Amino acid sequence: MSNYILPILFIAIFIYSYFKKVNTYDTFVKGAKGAIPLVLDIFPFIATIMIAVALLRLSGITNLLAYVLNPVFSFLGIPSELSELILLRPFTGSGSYALLNDVFLKFGADSYISRCACVILGSSETIFYVATVYFSQTKVKKLLYAIPVALLCALVGAIVACFICRFI
Repeated sequence: MSNYILPILFIAIFIYSYFKKVNTYDTFVKGAKGAIPLVLDIFPFIATIMIAVALLRLSGITNLLAYVLNPVFSFLGIPSELSELILLRPFTGSGSYALLNDVFLKFGADSYISRCACVILGSSETIFYVATVYFSQTKVKKLLYAIPVALLCALVGAIVACFICRFI
């Protein structure tokens, strides 16, 4: 059934645009044309985040922070093996999934730690990436409250995820 969702959606859009007398092709081209300046505007911000994440991982800072924060995370009910994942998730999605793969290989896909990692990844967001993309295109430049609140919510989400996985 899922193989048919996109074709059905496209057909429905074409039928709707036909009855609304909208030139679908021209509208599509106009949208694609508008995407190019958007990509050029956002690219420096995304490149900066990617470089920062690579530098954090290669320098060993994430491992050091994970080691230092292990007692705090353990006190909060988060397995110490997920410390680096929780630290990197706000920065990078693909890096988080690479760490998830490492967790699967080390502990197995059905382990408590793997279930926690899956729920944490599924219920959290790459906060700095999203903030970079969205706030680079708006007039909002003061992120004094947005980023800390989002990070706190991600931490609470990780705590709740591990608590729920403990009983499932």
